[in-house]
Amino acid sequence: MKTDTDWEGVVSALEGWRDTLPREADNTPSVSTVAERYRKDAWAVLLSTILSLRTKDKVTLASSRALLERAPTPEDFRKLSTEEAERLVFPAGFYRTKVANLQKISRIIIDKYGGEVPADMEALLAMPGVGRKTANLVLIEAFDMDGICVDTHVHRICNRAGWLESSKPDETEAILREILPLKFWKRINALLVLYGQQVCRPVGPRRQSCVIAKHCKQAEHCRPGYTSSL
Repeated sequence: MKTDTDWEGVVSALEGWRDTLPREADNTPSVSTVAERYRKDAWAVLLSTILSLRTKDKVTLASSRALLERAPTPEDFRKLSTEEAERLVFPAGFYRTKVANLQKISRIIIDKYGGEVPADMEALLAMPGVGRKTANLVLIEAFDMDGICVDTHVHRICNRAGWLESSKPDETEAILREILPLKFWKRINALLVLYGQQVCRPVGPRRQSCVIAKHCKQAEHCRPGYTSSL
């Protein structure tokens, strides 16, 4: 699939914008922070990614740290009672469901993979609560493999800008794998998530602050009050 998108220009503009943000602001995604702190430990990355779903970064970091202090390995997690695990994870969104999934995941990792998180997309997707975004993030952050994480921000901005047309995030990922140069795969998520939170928001995008307007086919329609359909 061909595209006329100037990806070099898009990524360069986004990185330049990111570098102008206040230095005191920590704009590193929570899972990346956990990955760095725990030296790319795959269990830590998988656990924090599960906890991050529908949860703010600050809460994800606190919950991940609390849980990893008590359960730094799948074996340690299996020893925790459900009540203790839920207490440590709270107030992460849907914390009971996430703990239940992590209990099942820890058993799978121990019984099927000898206690090691598999560096394999299909194996990860077979685990409860793990979707493509989570699997991609684990492969990227823990194993330094090429992947594209597509969440609501990436999906919305790519469609809004006219870089592609898709109806759901998984479809967006599949298209990006065809049109986005490999060297940008790992970088695009963090850039677009941050941009989607601060500038290209779902409602009332800040058109006057947009650094990628010339790469966006909908830029002229983005005015205060504009609401995305995605």
